[in-house]
Amino acid sequence: MTALAQYQRLESSGVWRPSPDDRLRDVVVAFGDATLILRDPRSEEPLSHWSLPAVTRLNPGQRPAIFAPGGTERDEVLEIDDTLMVDAIERIHTAISAGRPRPGRVRGGMMLALAAVALVAAAVWMPGAIQRHAARISPPAQQVAIGNQILADLRLATGPECSRAAGSAVLDRLAGRLLGPQGRIVVLPATLRGARALPGRMIVIGDDLIAGKDDPAIAAGHVLAADEVANAHDPLLGAIQRAGTRAAIEMLTAGEMPAGALAGYGQTLLAGPVARPADEALLARMEQAGVPSEPYARSLDPTGESVLPLIEADPFRTAPPARPILSAGEWVQLQQICSI
Repeated sequence: MTALAQYQRLESSGVWRPSPDDRLRDVVVAFGDATLILRDPRSEEPLSHWSLPAVTRLNPGQRPAIFAPGGTERDEVLEIDDTLMVDAIERIHTAISAGRPRPGRVRGGMMLALAAVALVAAAVWMPGAIQRHAARISPPAQQVAIGNQILADLRLATGPECSRAAGSAVLDRLAGRLLGPQGRIVVLPATLRGARALPGRMIVIGDDLIAGKDDPAIAAGHVLAADEVANAHDPLLGAIQRAGTRAAIEMLTAGEMPAGALAGYGQTLLAGPVARPADEALLARMEQAGVPSEPYARSLDPTGESVLPLIEADPFRTAPPARPILSAGEWVQLQQICSI
């Protein structure tokens, strides 16, 4: 069961047909205790359990891979197109079969077989694939925890986040409008020259986007821009790549990022350039959120020359949004969020 333990957290999508008379349906495929579990992707309810030693590949070398829970005459089938899952099923099937007692096989032979499977599994889990898989299946709570680890690293360079009560309440409302109910905006008492997205739907800005500014559209625009960058380039994957393959494996097996794996990463983010999203995607987000694009564009380039498309295509160039981003009183409260 050592080889099986390496894949306990591996999941993929699949298409399952219980019998020839039934329609194909989407399922989530995962490993159980020497079994393959097929679950409903919406309700998470188990639909079928297959014994791994009995699983048969019906179309070796072809994609999508087709499996049956027994011999080739079985009518119940499962189609999987995920390379990692297909390889894992075949490796684990081989490992479990090799580990079964057989007449004439000595204990040393069994140990050699298990060692060989471990080596093959190590070859399958190439670093990039492990890191991408860890990012793809990371649950929301784990993403938030990793975002908080990076935020703690940022605090070493900037000091603790601004948290004056009245301003924090306004910030929460602004985050809900711009990022949705799971979003969070954090203000740090530093000049960050833009916003950075962290795992867990967290956007970090400096008080340079708030203090002394006449218009909340500047900060709102930077928040939306950072979130659009995160949609295109997952900040969780960036963090896992920084932490390394060993940390990714520990995330998959232990469910958390190792302590200290992201030390210095927050300060690296601050030192690097602020990425910009595609203008078209950002303008669509701004129109949906009721945020004019020109204030954001002018904060990047006061002359407007390098951001002319954002200025000319401002969705609110001729008329303000139906609902202001913040009231005058709320903006004043938010501007004081870093005040002691």
